[in-house]
Amino acid sequence: MGNPRQPGPRDYPGVVAVLVVLLAVLLPGGLALSVHRYLNPAPAVTPPPVAKPTPSENKPTPGKDAQLTDGEFGDWNFRMGSVAFKAKRVSGWTYDSCAPVDRQGVLAGKGCGQAVQLAYSAYSGHLKAVQVIMAFPSEKAAKDTADSSRAVQWRRDKLLSEYAYGKTRSSATGKFVVFTAVTADKTAQAKAAQFHQSLHADHVNYFLFRS
Repeated sequence: MGNPRQPGPRDYPGVVAVLVVLLAVLLPGGLALSVHRYLNPAPAVTPPPVAKPTPSENKPTPGKDAQLTDGEFGDWNFRMGSVAFKAKRVSGWTYDSCAPVDRQGVLAGKGCGQAVQLAYSAYSGHLKAVQVIMAFPSEKAAKDTADSSRAVQWRRDKLLSEYAYGKTRSSATGKFVVFTAVTADKTAQAKAAQFHQSLHADHVNYFLFRS
């Protein structure tokens, strides 16, 4: 046979009540409350389960020298201080070589190995942009190519055929070159230059943190 259970405070509720009242009179408020909590402990609280991370939180990022894919770039949402722009990505292409965007063999001569092309639309189609991003074997090759504005052939059919603003930008960032062409009609003309600069700079800076 096991040892008999020792009686506890809950076996004598009347006595407990009298003790609590007496202690409340004789002891300071805080000490009396502590005694009451000792005699009537609160039930244990089960901690809530820890939420598991969603798949998007574990999405892998490409390595600095990983092959380019157009899937790295989605809709463009940009904000810096009071400046904010949005553009819908309407198309994207990933090329195994630079031939589709090489105008006169300039890219091949610089060792361009691979490229992607992106098409964007903003302001209900009143502004359209095309970007070509190319990978090179060295930073020098990328810089030399960026300085040659006639090296890249881009999808002009994804831009406006008639426009009030139409310009291109080209910059090297590490072993990559970002080329951005933007066209806008009169409705979006006033916003086009800053939009162009922001879109181009944002994707140039992307490669500074691509890990």
